[in-house]
Amino acid sequence: MAGNGKHALILVENLSVPFDRRVWQESLALREAGWEVSVICPRGTKRDTEAYAEIQGVRIYRYPLKAAVGGPLGYLQEYGTALWHSYRLARKVGKVDVVHACNPPDLFFLLGKRFKRRGARFIFDQHDLVPELYLSRFERGKDALYRAVCWLERQTYRTADVVIATNESYRAAALSRGGKRPEEVFVVRSAPAVERFREVPVDPTIRRDKPYVLCYLGVMGPQDGVDYALRSLAKLRDEQGRTDWHAVFVGGGDTFDQMVALAGELGLADQVEFTGRVSDEDLVRYLSAADVCLSPDPLNPLNDVSTMNKVMEYMAMGKPIVSFELREARVSAGEAAVYAPANDESQFAKLIVALLDDPEARRRMGEIGRERVFGPLSWEHSARSLVAAYAAAVGGASVPRQRDAGAGVARPDVTAAVPQPRQSPVEDKHGQVAAGVDDADAAVADQPAEGA
Repeated sequence: MAGNGKHALILVENLSVPFDRRVWQESLALREAGWEVSVICPRGTKRDTEAYAEIQGVRIYRYPLKAAVGGPLGYLQEYGTALWHSYRLARKVGKVDVVHACNPPDLFFLLGKRFKRRGARFIFDQHDLVPELYLSRFERGKDALYRAVCWLERQTYRTADVVIATNESYRAAALSRGGKRPEEVFVVRSAPAVERFREVPVDPTIRRDKPYVLCYLGVMGPQDGVDYALRSLAKLRDEQGRTDWHAVFVGGGDTFDQMVALAGELGLADQVEFTGRVSDEDLVRYLSAADVCLSPDPLNPLNDVSTMNKVMEYMAMGKPIVSFELREARVSAGEAAVYAPANDESQFAKLIVALLDDPEARRRMGEIGRERVFGPLSWEHSARSLVAAYAAAVGGASVPRQRDAGAGVARPDVTAAVPQPRQSPVEDKHGQVAAGVDDADAAVADQPAEGA
């Protein structure tokens, strides 16, 4: 087998495993390829609570971690705690051949350097462009902390033998500001576990006696655009005169309470339902009832170049999507979505109307989405690229890079989408999992995909 019994240690701070579905898919793909796999991650609050578990041959070591609250300093405390526990548990794992570090944070290169001195290889799995995340989440500009996260990203790139990118935009960042060679960067796109997304008979109670259901699924953080969705729904009512819909927002996150309050302020409390985090069974029930799904992520430095898990999951369910114009949203969804000009809530509302009034377009877009997720965007393609990345890391040989399976539309020039490096070792530069989210949050966490 490809792994020949070699040992991979995966480090992840953002979510517990196997709740982190991307990391879990990667772990199982590596096991299938003959690798021994250990994972170090935080404990969940309602699931994945054991300090140690072995599941399907994957050994999982978990540590206690309190998610950050407040501003950047809270994240520094969270990340420092995670780094210490990861170091402590890594000493129990034994000899490893590859350290596979998933960000955020961009601190695991410190452990990577330690293991490299013992002969291991270091793979950087870049779930987020952290400088863009910093700019998009905190709106503090290019201050000292921003320059610090840029420096940490550069150190991580420098330490990495191989970089795994979630899409071509992230790959462009690794090649340009990361200085990596093309044969050192592999695209491993996040993909939904399609077996979870099977339509069930529509539950009429979800409609609340309305003809149509609109649905949002995902994390509710500062950069996720739930506020844009709510204001768009207010314009759908006020500017388009449409009240023949009920909207369901599935998930949770840092701004959940604020979004519930905003719905009230906009007079939408009777038409908008916030479910909080739900079971997989209820998730599928809500999505099966949806006529149109919402992807309201606004244009910002992070969202434009990130792959949103919710887009992939909407497509897996065969649902048409309304999105803002973001370059990676268009690469992922193609003709399965319609695109409003960036951050234009009135146009977003008009596109919802157009889809509600065109059942044939909804059907066609749903079919296109399912074909993409079950075909060129399926996990099978990503798993092959993952195994190739490992082969390049341990073999040191050049492995031909597979064409990105997401290429279904004309690809824009993504190099301009990511800030370029400067010459100073501590200068400027941030992709999509909400940092610090645990399993009390959304049914599926967005990451670049994903980045999710």
